Amino acid sequence: MSPEHGTRRSRGILVEPALTRPAKLTASETHRLDGAVVAISVNPELGTKVPGSVLCDYVEEIDGVRVIYYVTALRQITIVAYVEA
Repeated sequence: MSPEHGTRRSRGILVEPALTRPAKLTASETHRLDGAVVAISVNPELGTKVPGSVLCDYVEEIDGVRVIYYVTALRQITIVAYVEA
């Protein structure tokens, strides 16, 4: 990787029920959730693997955010399955 380029972020995709949940959040909750999704897109290893599945569970205690997601085989897309803020 050349020095002028940073690491490549994965593209985040929200699926049901994660897609409908943000519409019910306040502006503050949405802002906190955005930070968590960006952090995951930069480093998909942040979450804890859910035993027996492909899912990862990321909890940001300070902001009170939880995101359940999985990363595709090529690590280019992060599929968000559930959000809680």
